[in-house]
Amino acid sequence: SRQLLVDQMLERSTRRFPNKIALVSNEVRITYEELHNRVNILAGWLQFKGIKKGDKVALLLFNRIEYAECLYALAKIGAVAVPINFRLQPAEIEYILTNSEAKMIVVDNKLVSTIEAIKNHLPNLEEMVVVDDNSLHNDSHYPYNQIFANPYTPSLVELEDDDDFLICYTSGTTGKPKGAVLSHKNVYMNAMNYSLEFGLTKDEVQLITTPMFHIGGISAFSMVVLMGGRSIFHDKFDPERVLETFDAEKITYSFMVPSMWNMLLEHPRSGEFDVSSLRVLCTAAASTPLELKKRLMKHFPNAGVFDTYGQTETSPGTTTLKPTDSLNKSGSVGLSFTNVEIRVVDERMLDVEPGQVGEIIFRGPTVMKGYYKNPEATAEAFRGGWLHSGDLAVTDEEGYISVVDRKKDMIISGGENIYPKEIEEVLYTHPDILEAAVIGVPDPKWGETVKALIVLRNGKSLTEQEVINYCSGALASYKKPRYVEFLEELPRNAAGKILKTVLRELESTRKES
Repeated sequence: SRQLLVDQMLERSTRRFPNKIALVSNEVRITYEELHNRVNILAGWLQFKGIKKGDKVALLLFNRIEYAECLYALAKIGAVAVPINFRLQPAEIEYILTNSEAKMIVVDNKLVSTIEAIKNHLPNLEEMVVVDDNSLHNDSHYPYNQIFANPYTPSLVELEDDDDFLICYTSGTTGKPKGAVLSHKNVYMNAMNYSLEFGLTKDEVQLITTPMFHIGGISAFSMVVLMGGRSIFHDKFDPERVLETFDAEKITYSFMVPSMWNMLLEHPRSGEFDVSSLRVLCTAAASTPLELKKRLMKHFPNAGVFDTYGQTETSPGTTTLKPTDSLNKSGSVGLSFTNVEIRVVDERMLDVEPGQVGEIIFRGPTVMKGYYKNPEATAEAFRGGWLHSGDLAVTDEEGYISVVDRKKDMIISGGENIYPKEIEEVLYTHPDILEAAVIGVPDPKWGETVKALIVLRNGKSLTEQEVINYCSGALASYKKPRYVEFLEELPRNAAGKILKTVLRELESTRKES
């Protein structure tokens, strides 16, 4: 049976709620009918410009209404959106534009110079469309606003739910970024999964601070559009502005990574705002420490805390820990979504016993089609017909999954497997520690040993020995940090995940020098 196509998700809500506010960005508010009309004009213009089914169009934009318009217009004509992280260096952006063979790019006015600098290396790129550009059309670019001066209408394109819709480039923690190809069905089934698990309704008002170039951002707004709710975009994360918006707009649902929720609680004015409307508090991309969960429950008394887990390659959601289990199953990412099959297996792809560590593998309608133009990486990822996550996990007797660590983050010291996440959980219980990351560093005797990198709360101080002593009570001696370093902040990727590769590289650079 065919699932809804991405643009049909918008069409359905437009028919049901034409006059409801769909999207809010800066001071602009747009109804479902207005959004639908603008999407049609944009889709018609894209066809007029020669964009056909299967053509790639890159998006280099901050969070804003135009992002959503582009996604739905591209979906309507069967073109493929290539969202790009605006924090990347020009050479990295050039790689993605070249690898994806993008014919057009829609770019924010503030980011035009980045594309101008690399344009001569991009023979496939035929057109640059600039948002927030009030100049007239010239040879180098086309102002986005000008598109809507003419009533373009799109011609119908025959589409299947398995047709490509997105190429999302993973953060490239190993080598060059890989483009995960996601279909219309992937995105629709993911939106359905979240809506069912969270109990979303037409009355949702969500705040999106997660960047829209990340699958988490696209997923968040597509599920609320599917239900006919309202989405409010922030173009950057500002804790005070988030709290103000929670209060003023009566936000019911928001998805952020643990470090962002933590920053809201740490803000000196956090107690001044009415946050009682928040009903669904979703966290992902990193494990939520138990202490943080308890503080979130206290601060947002009407909200259920949902821990979710997934990756770009799974559109992204795969599991959730429901609020009823939030404290008694802390550290777990819960049970699989309705439409996702998950196993935890050993090297031979046999299911491991409860309590034994194995790798998480996935199958189902939200799993990507493969990596774009990369058959080797695709074959490696889909060994035995299942998508291999690269994450190590254990299940308990009831089937609840706990992610132990990334395979590549595991530390082997004197033949013992050490999982950094276990040590980080202990560090997070210390009242003076705001953030912590644990990595393995070379050790002449044991092969590797444990190093903790710590960000302290404002005005607090600790010594290396105090941190080590604190861990002694909770961890076996071989798991205790041997070294502790205090940092101003931890490096993160766009999804808010701590970049341990960067921390390890800094460590090896020091060793060499």
